[in-house]
Amino acid sequence: MAKAEISNLEDHLGFWLRAVSNQVSHAFRRKVEGRGVTVAEWVMLRVLHDELTLAPSVLADRMGMTRGAISKLADRLVAKALVTRSAGKGDRRTQELAITEAGRALVPQLSKLADSNDAEFFAHLPPADRSGLMRIMQDILKRLDLHAPPVD
Repeated sequence: MAKAEISNLEDHLGFWLRAVSNQVSHAFRRKVEGRGVTVAEWVMLRVLHDELTLAPSVLADRMGMTRGAISKLADRLVAKALVTRSAGKGDRRTQELAITEAGRALVPQLSKLADSNDAEFFAHLPPADRSGLMRIMQDILKRLDLHAPPVD
């Protein structure tokens, strides 16, 4: 019986994507944790930064998380005085989340960390390669109908 050909790990594009992604994500996680937040908290703060208030259900949809996970994340950010939670307008059964001034002041700092992390890993690439790589990754996500930002 002939032996089946088994591909090597390194033969798969997913192997290389994961290797790069792990390094980029780990470095960014260390950077934001140095500022007292997790990556998921940074994503929530960034989403809230552009809004006056958002319902947790809307955040859950935008972030690709469950409502329970959003609630726990919001609890942590409320405890850090970076987000406020209030009763919804017109319906006290609903809640709204809003970024505080402290949270609003932190977002640009965290954004600079994200920019520097990207530069650390990708600045050596020519601009056409960077934009091509981004276009390819966005195309894959669009084809698979995946919209939520990575939070872990």
